[in-house]
Amino acid sequence: MRKAGVALFHDLTVHSVIGLEILRKVLFFREVFSTLKREARVRTVDAVIGVDYSGFNLRFAEAIARETRGSRGAFENWRPRLVQYISPQVWASRPGRTKRMEACLDLLLTILPFEPDWFAGHAPSLSVVHVGHPLADRHSGESSVANPVRKDPPLLVLLPGSRPGELARHLPVMIPAAQRVQRETGARIRFVLPRESLGALVRRLLPDALDATIQIDQLSASLREASVAMASTGTVTLECAWHGVPTVALYRTSPLTYAVGRRIVTVKHLAMPNILAGGPVIPEFVQNEATPDRLAEAAIGYLHDPERRAETRRRLLELASTLGGPGTADRAASAIHGLFAESTDAD
Repeated sequence: MRKAGVALFHDLTVHSVIGLEILRKVLFFREVFSTLKREARVRTVDAVIGVDYSGFNLRFAEAIARETRGSRGAFENWRPRLVQYISPQVWASRPGRTKRMEACLDLLLTILPFEPDWFAGHAPSLSVVHVGHPLADRHSGESSVANPVRKDPPLLVLLPGSRPGELARHLPVMIPAAQRVQRETGARIRFVLPRESLGALVRRLLPDALDATIQIDQLSASLREASVAMASTGTVTLECAWHGVPTVALYRTSPLTYAVGRRIVTVKHLAMPNILAGGPVIPEFVQNEATPDRLAEAAIGYLHDPERRAETRRRLLELASTLGGPGTADRAASAIHGLFAESTDAD
């Protein structure tokens, strides 16, 4: 967005939090909220587009809706269109948020293939357009069914997460799991991380007994070479699916966040390939089940069973094919532009 000329008042990518972690930064987010709300009014923007991060963006859309839809007059006619790009996972937890979205949003842009039908049954008055998954654009020069680049010995790619908190919880189980995999199979071990600051964190924790490399960015190149991956649940498991890499998924969080999550999450799985398939395609281990031995045994099982690895690869590529083709951003922009075309037609 910055490269496209967007003025960034706050870069929230460096303040990413999960669950109850937000309590430590609540004052900062309140200041961001107030600043953006003030700027939206001063500039009388035509559209407010929330990109992901629904915990913040849905509240912001509701605030703008309250301020602009309750008053009309010759000097009070500001009425921006309210759009959310990427739906919160209301189909997984807290479905009551759907009513809030229905009440304030002019348009919801979804990225998962089952979401339009879900919303049609739960929020029929909400305008929903499925635009496809951004992964299709991120890997637009690569085919999800391209022949993988495999080398001997096999490569285990470790994807512990994109936030320091995730690494702090995942590395203590992933590192000993990788040690066992390497000891029993001779596999090469490679950490792939999105930022150098996370690479520094891994380097501080790596024991001398683990022969591993650390790569910053260029995830796609490593997945084309990987025989198996070990990854935190979330979007990165879809990237593994896009490349047909059998993956062992894990997720650990704080005890309090986990206790709250167990009460509100309704889906049976957390790994996105399993959610898309409606059942287990890859093994996943959550919280106390994510132990070094369980992770290692699952990865070793893939490495010792070529037929199982090939079948998992086939199923993952099949799921990846449902995510849509390149042009996601263009389809999203066209749908937003359509809101203004509709307004002109009505006038």
